[in-house]
Amino acid sequence: MNGVHDLGGMHGFGPVERSPAPPTLVRWESIVVAMQRDTRTSGAINIDEFRHGIERMGPVHYLASSYFEHWLDGITRVLLEKGRITEQELETRAASLDGGTELPAPPRVAFEAARSTGFRRDVAWAPRFQAGDLVRTSTASPAGHTRMARYARGKLGTVCTTHGAYVFPDSSAHGLGDDPRHLYSVRFAAAELWGESAEAGTSVYIDLWEPYLRAA
Repeated sequence: MNGVHDLGGMHGFGPVERSPAPPTLVRWESIVVAMQRDTRTSGAINIDEFRHGIERMGPVHYLASSYFEHWLDGITRVLLEKGRITEQELETRAASLDGGTELPAPPRVAFEAARSTGFRRDVAWAPRFQAGDLVRTSTASPAGHTRMARYARGKLGTVCTTHGAYVFPDSSAHGLGDDPRHLYSVRFAAAELWGESAEAGTSVYIDLWEPYLRAA
């Protein structure tokens, strides 16, 4: 989807600040990390649903909030939509924190841990493209989740590697199952993506699913 989260190639957000030392999480951030891992491990939320939850944040809120605030907002949104928690439960918990007196932790719900099978899937059909093929990316702008970055749409590239079939995020994020599709590493000349402002002689490699590609 064309949301504020898709910042690739956009200007005006300042330099990326790099810390010389690994960041230290404050307590609430550590709790959010634990929430994300628990909801993933239990199978309550898959990685694509999690990402799509964040993508639907209001743009002003997204830009004004921190990385782990994005995580918390996305997790909360998807748990509410799936009925795992209720608005009343959320409001009660928030009110207890605002008042300075935290309620006892609710009893832990026992979920059967989802068996990790990774994201690669075996399929009976061969990949449409091979290394060396010229391809052009789709110009579609779906309203739902996609891993096709906006800055790379409608661009000409060369397939470098076929990775095999993997879970298709555009389906997985919307409860449509794994829907595996072949995945490729595609090389783009930087000038194809950025035009005259690109650094000369450089390339960008992007992993892209087959539905994003067309023969050139």
